[in-house]
Amino acid sequence: MNNTITYKGYIGTIEFSEEDCIFFGKVLGLHSLISYEGATAKELLDDFHGAIDDYLQACADNGIEPEKAFKGSFNVRVSPDLHKQLAQYAAENQVTLNRIVESALQSYVTAHAN
Repeated sequence: MNNTITYKGYIGTIEFSEEDCIFFGKVLGLHSLISYEGATAKELLDDFHGAIDDYLQACADNGIEPEKAFKGSFNVRVSPDLHKQLAQYAAENQVTLNRIVESALQSYVTAHAN
């Protein structure tokens, strides 16, 4: 079962509350909180689409640029020893740390893709 949905480039989660007997979720990768819910999968999807459309309309009405999820930048914390090894490897091979991390992450995602 896929636990995410996508609309207009935004990705949302799908969760279920057994206590409330309702589906709910939130949009990933934004500072703004955009949430949605529904008693059925169709209601959840409709509310998700409506929440994104409302967000984009509110941004347009207020003359602000909508947030872009997943801008391609995030902090990665590693041990000092690994950081040293990576920096040495990067210098010796004339590549950036960003290129090393991107390559490693791409390999991981490719190997673990559904």
